Amino acid sequence: MVFTNNYYVYLLTNWNNRVIYAGVTNDLNRRIYEHKNKLIEGFSKKYNLNKLVYFEETNDINAAIAREKEIKKWRRGKKDKLVNQINPNWEDLSDGIKDFSLWSK
Repeated sequence: MVFTNNYYVYLLTNWNNRVIYAGVTNDLNRRIYEHKNKLIEGFSKKYNLNKLVYFEETNDINAAIAREKEIKKWRRGKKDKLVNQINPNWEDLSDGIKDFSLWSK
């Protein structure tokens, strides 16, 4: 049996959409739970960044890290464009899911 790991690059914002945070994780369910419950010290907690507005998936950790770094270097307008391509209303993509384990494959 072959196991593949999934890695996620994700963007969070707050309800005012004023700040964007880019992150990478191997467990999107857990990571969003941590952000929403302010279990992570630092930038996302300080700015109340708990609204998932974008994510992409890969099975290559190096590609995920490189993509996160790439996005972090972008100006705000380019990040906004990325979100608008898949989530033009900037809805919380985790809304309606009370049990984050439901996202697990």
